[in-house]
Amino acid sequence: MKNYGKLVNFEFNRVAKLFAVLMGITLILQIAGVFVEARDYLNMANEKIYEEMMPKAEFLETFGQMSFLQVIRSIWFLGPIGLCVAGVAFYIFLIWYRDWVGKNTFVYRLLMLPTSRLNIFFAKITTIMIMTLGFVAFQLILLPIEIVIFKGMVPVDFRNDMGLTELVGSMPELSIIIPGSFLEFILYYGAGLLAVSILFTGILFERSFKWKGIFAAVAYGAVAVVLFIAPLLLQEFVVDGFFYPIELFVLEIVIGLILLAASIWMSGFLLKKKITV
Repeated sequence: MKNYGKLVNFEFNRVAKLFAVLMGITLILQIAGVFVEARDYLNMANEKIYEEMMPKAEFLETFGQMSFLQVIRSIWFLGPIGLCVAGVAFYIFLIWYRDWVGKNTFVYRLLMLPTSRLNIFFAKITTIMIMTLGFVAFQLILLPIEIVIFKGMVPVDFRNDMGLTELVGSMPELSIIIPGSFLEFILYYGAGLLAVSILFTGILFERSFKWKGIFAAVAYGAVAVVLFIAPLLLQEFVVDGFFYPIELFVLEIVIGLILLAASIWMSGFLLKKKITV
């Protein structure tokens, strides 16, 4: 456990700069987006009411009040989130392949450490989860701050206030990133953990067998996906709704756990037996 903790700390320190840069970009762009979107709306209101002499009631009836949802739906808000998602997706591969880059490849020293090689797998997947949850936590901290800025800019008569839960529920993209319940959190991020573990196993196949490993990785991923969705396919096309929804749900959970265990076991096997130093 001590060696695992040291490896996690080491891996996170390697990505800390990227993590900080992405959070900084998110902070700057999203707050800038609040100012830009609110200012655009207020400029339009001023133009219609004070220059074109449109009554305020008519303006509100025609154009409606502004809600923070307009900010959330803008590229200013969704763009940084997409960038963070892309950053994590990119680092899923980089966290392994960077160890093989260079004349004196670092992976040799990593594999020679006096600890179980499976700890390397666990440390890397833990780092990915820390990054992901860190971005989510940062977004949860940012949202109330942005809402306060929004309320400070847009007069109460011209805005439609929405609660944080209502805002998140109105955006499917945010509902996945910020689940509405603990069960949804476990399901969404459990599925993400499973997907990362399968990708890690595929990367280790490629590192172990080179070109043959690419085909093995693709085949492994395809088999995992087919097995995971097999109950859904059976329910829809073979047994014609035989399972109750709760039974189907439990079946998916069990298959997911089996696939996760299989990925961990296979990754451990490849690290111990196929990747040599």
